[in-house]
Amino acid sequence: MRVVVQRVTKASLTVDKELVSSIGRGIVVLTGLQHTDTQADLKWMCNKILNLRLWEADGKTWNKSVKAKDYEVLLVSQFTLYGTLQRGNKPGMLKSHWSTWIEIKSWFHLLIYVLFCRLPSCK
Repeated sequence: MRVVVQRVTKASLTVDKELVSSIGRGIVVLTGLQHTDTQADLKWMCNKILNLRLWEADGKTWNKSVKAKDYEVLLVSQFTLYGTLQRGNKPGMLKSHWSTWIEIKSWFHLLIYVLFCRLPSCK
């Protein structure tokens, strides 16, 4: 599993000119899943995402996490994070290959569930 994390004051996700989701202050997490990822990998990454200390507090930089600040998370599936440019000029996506679209969708939904159940605002 690979992620790219970006702090934001606000963000939104639009698909085909339709707003899918939006957040206020928090993080956008581009997420690439690989066919060899396990549930243990998923839980570890969720813990890492929520506890990354990215904000200042009490005069100390890099002291508070998105979880501690009760900020929001926008999770975006991004299979191209496993793209490779080793051969030719066309990106290779072999590492991001899954048996079926349903399989990757179910793993992404599991990631969403685990991540958001660990947020303070999840009741």
